[in-house]
Amino acid sequence: MTGNPNLQVPDEDELRTMSREERAHLGMALDGVELAEYGERYVPGSPADKHAERHVAMWFLLAALFGLIFILVFIFWPAEYEPAYSDRQWIYALYTPLIGLTLGATILLFGLGVVSLAKKIMPHEVAVQQRHVGMSDEVDRQTLAAQVLDTGDKAGIKRRGMLMGSLLAAGGALGVAALVPVLGGLIKNPWAERADSPLWVTPWAPAPDGTKVRMVQIDGTPVKPADMTAGSMMTVFPGVPGGAKASDAAVMLFRLRSDSVVRIRDGQQGFQFGDFYAFSKICTHVGCPVSLYEQQTGRVLCPCHQSQFNVYEGAFPVFGPATRPLPQLPIELDSEGYFVATKDFIEAVGPGFWENGKFPAWYSEPKEASG
Repeated sequence: MTGNPNLQVPDEDELRTMSREERAHLGMALDGVELAEYGERYVPGSPADKHAERHVAMWFLLAALFGLIFILVFIFWPAEYEPAYSDRQWIYALYTPLIGLTLGATILLFGLGVVSLAKKIMPHEVAVQQRHVGMSDEVDRQTLAAQVLDTGDKAGIKRRGMLMGSLLAAGGALGVAALVPVLGGLIKNPWAERADSPLWVTPWAPAPDGTKVRMVQIDGTPVKPADMTAGSMMTVFPGVPGGAKASDAAVMLFRLRSDSVVRIRDGQQGFQFGDFYAFSKICTHVGCPVSLYEQQTGRVLCPCHQSQFNVYEGAFPVFGPATRPLPQLPIELDSEGYFVATKDFIEAVGPGFWENGKFPAWYSEPKEASG
């Protein structure tokens, strides 16, 4: 279907014998396009032409530079959590802003380069075209392709080495930057430390000298049994520097009524202290904070996606998308009568992942009842 019904359409044999420029002109004629102005913006090789090329190349080179910086930051910048009182906390705090700024700058600079390319390098054209209805014929599609390629020839892309190199560098950096978040996790081995890998260990783990971690409130006040009434719940944190800000450390401490019937999960006998039970506050669905406690039913609700866990059933999920129980923290009292964690969780905290349960031997030493 053409926009000029009075023009004779060549057959396929004639199309094959035509040059690209001839097909480009034919395509415009078939589409009823009238070129009022068309041609290169500057004299090839002139100072103005070289200045335009350098200006466009500048944007693409900057895009390539920021793309490279993004890749290096994503892979090599220390991203492990640092407590608020650590001298390296500022390094950890800069990780997310840096990857956001560098990736955003890469995309922005690449876009500015494309806009500058269209305004300063591509042929100047003023055209008037009559629109047609329906799908284009084969001849129209071939002539359109020829027009696009001819436009590239007229822009002198092939002879502009700096522009070609900067465009390829920017495009390559942007493409690699898009793949890094997907493939970056395959570069470092998250299990290099085996059972001490970050996904297995939380701030509740005892110190190297065996000192057990106290439970404290958000203001650092240690917790003792008399601080809670029967049927209440309290959010507690490990009493170590940065414990209140650690993403995997928040715990719900429950004091159930003495007449409550509670079922203990296999391998977690003795994790409670009397009527006191401690469960991770991190939802096993996508990691939101579980916090809404219904005393009469013993259910705790995650406000994000409505998962519910029954404290009387070992924090087993009874509603919503979560499929794993909340991990239970083994607790006892220290010599001063304050709650401490006997040891770290025996299962990973938070959402599930592929290797969860990789170390089943952790389940082989249940702690004896302490109250």
